[in-house]
Amino acid sequence: MMGAVPSAEKPATADRPVAGFLDSVAARPTGLVIEGEAGIGKSTLWLSLAEQAAARGYRVLSARVGEAESVMAFSALADLLAEVDTEHLNALPGLQRLALDRVLLRAGVDGPPTDHRVVAAAFVAVLRALGADGPVLLAVDDIQWLDTSSRGVLAFVARRLRGPCGLLVTERTVPGSGTVARWLQLDRPDGLERYAVRPMTAPALHTTITQRLGRSFPRPAVLRITEISRGNPFFALELARALGDRTDMSDQPLPETLAEVVRARVDGLTEDVRGLLLTASCVPNPTVELLSSAAGTPPERVTALLEHAESLDVVTLDGHRIRFNHPLLASVVYNDAPAGTRRATHRTLAGLESHPELRARHLALASTSGDDEIFAALDQAGDSARARGAPAAAAELIDLAIKLGGDTVVRRLKSAENHFLAGDTAKAKEVLGAVADYQPAIMRALGAVLLATVSMYDNKHTTAVTLLRTALDDATGNIPVMVQVLLRLSFALHSIGDSAEARRHIRDAVKLAEELGVAGITSAALAWSVQLDFQCGHGLDEVALDRALELYDSSLDLPIIFRAPMINALALSGTGRLEEAHRQLVELRTVGLERGAESDMMAIAGFLAINHIWRGQIAEAQAEAAEAVERAEQLGGDEVLIIPMTVRAAAAAFAGRVDEARADARWVLDASSRRQSSLADWPGMTLCFLEESLGNHRAALDALDHDFLHPSTAVATELIMSWHLPDAIEAMVGVGQLTDAENLTAALEHAGEQHRRPWTRAVGARCRAMLLAAGGDVAAAEQSAQQAMREHELLPMPFERARTQLVLGQLQRRLRRKSAAAATLTDALRTFERLGTPLWAQRAQAELSRTAVSASGGAGGLTTSEQRVAELAASGATNKEIAAAMFITPKTVEHHLTKIYRKLGIGSRAELGRRMDQIHSNGD
Repeated sequence: MMGAVPSAEKPATADRPVAGFLDSVAARPTGLVIEGEAGIGKSTLWLSLAEQAAARGYRVLSARVGEAESVMAFSALADLLAEVDTEHLNALPGLQRLALDRVLLRAGVDGPPTDHRVVAAAFVAVLRALGADGPVLLAVDDIQWLDTSSRGVLAFVARRLRGPCGLLVTERTVPGSGTVARWLQLDRPDGLERYAVRPMTAPALHTTITQRLGRSFPRPAVLRITEISRGNPFFALELARALGDRTDMSDQPLPETLAEVVRARVDGLTEDVRGLLLTASCVPNPTVELLSSAAGTPPERVTALLEHAESLDVVTLDGHRIRFNHPLLASVVYNDAPAGTRRATHRTLAGLESHPELRARHLALASTSGDDEIFAALDQAGDSARARGAPAAAAELIDLAIKLGGDTVVRRLKSAENHFLAGDTAKAKEVLGAVADYQPAIMRALGAVLLATVSMYDNKHTTAVTLLRTALDDATGNIPVMVQVLLRLSFALHSIGDSAEARRHIRDAVKLAEELGVAGITSAALAWSVQLDFQCGHGLDEVALDRALELYDSSLDLPIIFRAPMINALALSGTGRLEEAHRQLVELRTVGLERGAESDMMAIAGFLAINHIWRGQIAEAQAEAAEAVERAEQLGGDEVLIIPMTVRAAAAAFAGRVDEARADARWVLDASSRRQSSLADWPGMTLCFLEESLGNHRAALDALDHDFLHPSTAVATELIMSWHLPDAIEAMVGVGQLTDAENLTAALEHAGEQHRRPWTRAVGARCRAMLLAAGGDVAAAEQSAQQAMREHELLPMPFERARTQLVLGQLQRRLRRKSAAAATLTDALRTFERLGTPLWAQRAQAELSRTAVSASGGAGGLTTSEQRVAELAASGATNKEIAAAMFITPKTVEHHLTKIYRKLGIGSRAELGRRMDQIHSNGD
């Protein structure tokens, strides 16, 4: 085997990446990219490792890709699946099994179209099933020729390898150009190594030439071959063949490039053989029968001619199949043929090909410009590729029609939609061009809808609103397009904060959808209308939601926020039916997993994290939030990270991971400020909760947008949009903003009665208790807190219940019912500890300690209440702020301070600060 060195980007010993690769695969997901120039020996090393893996008992799925195969969607994936047992395919869910049957050309277009994400998810499922029996190795030779559809699947799979699974690929690189396949990444950052095959030394080349050609050359000849070939073994072998029986190299110069020497060998073939080889170079899997039909020559004659080429080591005959012995040979045969001859060959092959994609490409390559037959074939092939789950291939076929002169608005829309589905938003925008110039108006509207969809994907909602407003005028009278426009416009308006206008447009969308009469579209419009009203504080329209569920069509590929089952799960969660919501979210995740819907899976993980937080399952919430972030990172781009990072910040805040919560929330605030969208102030809500957890009332309020707290705008009192309001109210009480706290508390109480939400009623009663206590009516405050506790019995939110117990225990202590206070606070403390919310456990412990006062008093002879007042006063708090924080009146604060000054023998707050420092430093 030839020597090899690692590439410069990852220092390593010469043998480590290769020698340890298979051992690593047996333990964890591992990838190895063997790179180098053409002919350097990548495939030899690749084949050796694949054979070693098979000898160890690994399951090896392999594909050797050629340039001709790059035109056929899923050709490489089909090769990888070729050796998979039928039992593994039959065990897949229906949609996944159909998807792989279409990849393997065992199923046609009958049935629902295949989503490309389902293909990728199905292949992941197959690999995991195979991995249950032992290590699996995916081996692909020459990934630079991968068809775009197979490449998309391989990129998806690589990031999701689990357990003992390996990825072994070769990649042709041009010296000095760097690596190419940056799209190939494993989930484990250090899981993928690149390994550059180095040139052979003269002695090694001499051995290789002797073994392969059965003859030896004198040292000067070997040195000259080494010099010209630069140690490239394939080039060296070609030079040695060119020498023939000659050993003196001075009488005739040798070719200076590999292409030249390969060309010289091909030129030595007869015209009949070159014609057959040209046909073979035009198709992915050439056979003797195909070449016979194309040439009009009996198969026996074709075999005889190819055997001559085989004797010259140009091709290998494997039964009736033909394989070039090196990709360069096929490339030279094809590129050196006259253009007219190539076109004639493609024309002949188009007449023999039955597969629509290959036939269309042959027709396109047979002409310099398009005609009706070519355009029709390319359009049909594009539709076929899309139905098979290959939108990238579909886009390429339609782009080919456009390039050949078939540039129409319809084709631009089809191409852009397929590029967008394949994840290439930049290409989608490029193809769409200036949609304002489209004619007629309805085409202009469709172009604007698609461009707006791409813009929203990039979080440019303001741009989307502008485009969709224009589309609304252009689509007038066309109900199907109007519904599309209104649905997206409503979503975009809500995203930039114009919820009133968003609600008006969605109401129009529902009316038109009902008139249109397409069940799935009506369901989507109803579902989004229900969600929008719910978020805006107008209650839950259960009748409309039930109808949306009844009309739901799972075959429609809609954003998850327009799907009735998701809206139903969110409604259950937001109205306190958390267990039911959890079950439905888990069911939705199963569906998303089968469909390979990564963005859906990311959203569901985020909603599950929120559900876990509310149910007091903080560790589970952190795990789901981490998964949401991981999936967003795999999708790529800061835009998709915004919501998952927001959820992760909230989970960290509840877990008391202060620095992490602040870092994530501030990242989201910064990322959101750079984008044309307006999210609910979740990062600010998280920071408000975190600061209030720490007792930092002023910082808690400063974390929120002040407009967000204004009574005229804080009308959304449903849990999903207002879980921060109790934190804000508590902080307002803490700093003495009692009027503002009163307004927000009244809003909660009103919503609780109007919509009968257990959470709203429970926290509304708790906030009322804090306000009453701040006003000095402790008895009424205690009654309100007890009412809150009764509401909590209907609400599976243990964290919220413990917070209410914390308030109730404080009030019971003030009413001198110390035993009851101690029991209440002890229960709260145990709950906070069990849930894993340490900041609140610390608060409960501090309150509990105040219920047990020793006979001699606290520090400096102060009672617990006096010590608390002294500490707050020493920190700079005003009498009003102390009163609010301790649920006592300002007059009581004055009374305590008088006693504190007398006991400590001081006369001012300045002296109090110094005295409290002395007490703490002395451990008193």
